[in-house]
Formats: sequence, C-alpha cells, structure tokens
Amino acid sequence: MSFRLRVLGMLMLVALAATAATAWLTLRQANRQVQETVTAGEQEVSRITGALRAYGFAHGTWEGLSPTVAGLARDTGQRIRVVTETGVLLADSDALAGRDPRPPSSRPAVLVDPRPALRFPEGQAPRTSVKLTATAIADYRATVAYATCLTGAGAEPTAAADDIGVPRISTGRRPAQCPEPKPGANPPTTRDVEAVQPCGTERRPTACLQRAFGERTASVAPPRLEIRLGVRDESPPTLAAAPTVAVAMGVALAAVLGALLLSRAVLRPVRAMTLAAKGLGEGDLERRVPVSGRDEIAQLGGAFNRMADSLQAGEERQRRLIGDIAHELRTPLANLRGYLEALRDDVVEPTPELLASLHEEALLQQRIVDDLQDLALAEAGALTYHPTEVDLRELLETGRTAHRAQADAAGVTLGLEAPGPVFVTADPDRLRQVVGNLVGNAIRATAAGGSVTLAVTPRRELAVVEVRDTGKGIAAEDLPHLFDRFWRADASRGRATGGSGLGLSIARQIVTDHRGTIEVRSTVGAGTTFTVVLPMAPGGGRADAGQGDAGSGPSLRR
Repeated sequence: MSFRLRVLGMLMLVALAATAATAWLTLRQANRQVQETVTAGEQEVSRITGALRAYGFAHGTWEGLSPTVAGLARDTGQRIRVVTETGVLLADSDALAGRDPRPPSSRPAVLVDPRPALRFPEGQAPRTSVKLTATAIADYRATVAYATCLTGAGAEPTAAADDIGVPRISTGRRPAQCPEPKPGANPPTTRDVEAVQPCGTERRPTACLQRAFGERTASVAPPRLEIRLGVRDESPPTLAAAPTVAVAMGVALAAVLGALLLSRAVLRPVRAMTLAAKGLGEGDLERRVPVSGRDEIAQLGGAFNRMADSLQAGEERQRRLIGDIAHELRTPLANLRGYLEALRDDVVEPTPELLASLHEEALLQQRIVDDLQDLALAEAGALTYHPTEVDLRELLETGRTAHRAQADAAGVTLGLEAPGPVFVTADPDRLRQVVGNLVGNAIRATAAGGSVTLAVTPRRELAVVEVRDTGKGIAAEDLPHLFDRFWRADASRGRATGGSGLGLSIARQIVTDHRGTIEVRSTVGAGTTFTVVLPMAPGGGRADAGQGDAGSGPSLRR
C-alpha cells in the first residue's frame, strides 16, 4: 500500500472540523505576525541605513559615528556592527554597550554609500550635465573638507542637498579654522573635466556621469559602509501560543491517536531525510539518505539524493572554476608586477624587447578576461546575435585566408573542401569565431609537414562543417573534458599548446545557440576531427543561392 493511502487511512479518524479551525486560526495569526515582523524589520533597516547615510552625507567623515550607532541600537533594539568595505571596524553596538561583541548575523550586509546621487533635470542637454558634474566634483571636495573640519572641531554640521544633489553644509557655530566654501569658488580641475567629458557622447549620460563623479570623489568621500544587523543563530519571532493552544486542545486526543498509528517504517525515512537535509544545510554535501521500496517516500528519497548530487557537482565545478581562474592569472600577473617594479626601481632596462613582452603578456590576460565575459554572456543567454543568410563555403575560405600565415609559419598545409555553396541562417561573426578557434587549435596540434582541412557538405536539411587535422590526436579519456573551462590536454597547461582554455567552451555555446551541435573524434597519433552541424536555411544547398532574407531562417536564442 502506498504511503498516501496509509496516511489517509490512519488519519481519517481525526476531527476534520477542529483541524480546519486550528489551521485557519494559526494561518491567520501567522500571516499577521509575519507581516508585522517584516514591516517592522524593513522600517528599522531603513531607519538605520538612512541615519548612517545622513551622518556621512553631512559630516564628510565617519569620525564620531559611535554615539549615532549607540542611539540607533538603543532605539531599535538591533545589534549593529558597522565596518568599511575594506573591513575596518567603525562601531559595534555590543562594545558600545559595554558587553562582549556577539557573532554577527550571517545575513548579507547592507551597503551604505554616503556620496550624493546626482540629479539632472529631464530633457537637459548632455553638455550642460557634463559641466554641472565637473562643477559638482569640485564643490563636493570642498564641502567634504569643510564638513570634516567642522566635525573635528566639535561643531555639528547639517546638510541639505542642492539642485544637483551635492550637500550644502550649515552649522550653528563655525570655528575660525574652518572657512566656509562658496559655491563655484572652487573650479573643477582639468582632470575632472577630462573624466566627465566622454559622457557627453554616451546614450545614457546620467549613469556615466554618476560613475565619473564617484571615481573622482572616491579619494575624499567617506568609504562605503557594510552594516550587519542582528546576531548569529538569533531565534526568529514566535507566534503567540495561547489562541492556538486553546483551539488545539479539542483535537489533541484525536491527533495523538492518529500519530500513534504511524508506523516506525514510515517515520524512519522521514527522520533520515530530515537529518540529511540539515547536514546539507550545514555544508555536508556528501550526505545521502538510504532508499528502499517504490512508494512516494522512496521516490522522494531518490529525488533528494539526486538533488544532493547536483549540489555537490555544482560546488565542485565552482571550486574548480575559481581555482582555474586563479591559476591562469596569478603567475602572469606576478611576473608583470615584478618586471614593473624592477623597471620602477631601475633594476632592469626598459628595452623594446622587454616592453613588447610585457605588452604581449597583458594582452593574453585581457583575452582571458574577454573570453570569460563572452562565456558568461553566452551561458546566460545574453550574447547578442545578428542572424543573416551565410554561405559556409565563403566563411571557411575567409577563415583559411586569416590563418594561412600561421599555418605557413608552422609548416602546415591548410586546405578547403567545399564542392558548392551551403547556406545557413546565423551570425557570421560568431561563426567565424568558432571556426577560427577550431582552426587555430588544429594548427597548434599539427607538426610541420602535416595538414589541416576545412570541409563543408550538405546532409539533407543540415549543414556539416568539419575541421580535420593530422596532428598528435587526443586520448580517449581526455575527450569528455575537451569543452570544460580552462581544460587542456597538456598537463603542463602551457600556452604553447593552447590559448586561454575557454575557446572550445565558447564555441560550443555559440553553436548551441544556433540550434546546432559540435562533436569531436580523435585517434592518438593520427589526428582529430571537429564536426559542427547546423540547420540549413531554406534552399541552403542550392547551387545558385544568393543572399537571402535575414529573417527567413530559424531565430537564434539571444
């Protein structure tokens, strides 16, 4: 008998009306208290962050912040821990109250940026906004210096934002050592103007101007804060128990009798799954539950184990990715830093050969970053495609021409087999990127005297592109990892045997976005063949086909 039928049979004697009344009352009370708790929590967070931002906005520094934090903690009942983005502790309400600081809550920190958000009237000309921003940078520097001086002298500044959002400071007692700045008295520097000038040509100048403002004022503005509220393992608010207990008493006996009928065989897998779920939540990704039988509990246990397997595999992939990125960037960047420091200290001479080598290394690191960005966009479905009707024969000929110099330098023959035009609907630039990656890899894997062949043939409604080489080949155990990020068949991971290690991952994603497939077969010592299969455009194999309508083929995933 299935678990569902057993539970229904055992609990049929429970008083349905009383149970429904208990559930209704509990749900109503829970909803009300949860709403009140969430609303109060949001209001407290908003109050705390608003007060801290206003302090930094008016004082231009976080000096003297402790009394404000202590007052907020006292008024809201929250434990407040304030640190800068760089980890510098500014205030802890526990320490300010004279007790040992408790571990902070594991909830994400709330960021507070005291710098002003610039406001520009709608319809204002970009050039006018650029001038206003340059002036605002200079005004804000002077304002921060004035507010910091007032704070250090014991005066209490107050701030009000002007039309563009820059604070204007006032105080009831201005010390003599703190001269009050006048609006417009501090003209922007040449670097300020140069920083905001490019924003005048942006399609969205406001975001560009805000970014430029932040960059030019970062050195004088108070650093952003990370605010953590609450205490780790803090008990959540509980429901008021009295009304629920009063109603539940009527069904207690019937519920107990029904619960006693639950067999140990049913409760054991539930208990095991609860413990396993708790272990997963605490980071033990190897925890699994024993599964036996075919009922719903067994199916749930199997689904739980598959979920745990997926979580563990995802964690491993993320760990490997982080390690791979660190491996790819650490040594080259350390070399660059070492040479630059040596150049700065006049330890080595800045010869043209050394500068060219450093520039080449910087370009390699930039390529890794660009490849990572392309791969992230592709996997997120955000990579932009511009589909049109493309002749694959012409595209392969272009690829052969682009790589002919590399092939000649390596002593490799680069050939093309394309009996006739084959048309597909695709983004030509992205397909050239795929072909270029495959051809470049093939040339690197082929010794002098070998050959690399590009071929395209129609097969029913599909276009088949092959890149064949007579190189050293790839071992069978390495083929499943070929499209993994940063993976290379060469254990030394040297650049002589590969590029960034991301090209094949990007190529596979591009082909997938074109509703195609990419496969590889290889024999050690004989060579490797990459096969790309794409759907042809209507009439794509015709001999007299020309440029078709860009919208007539299948749509691409964007």
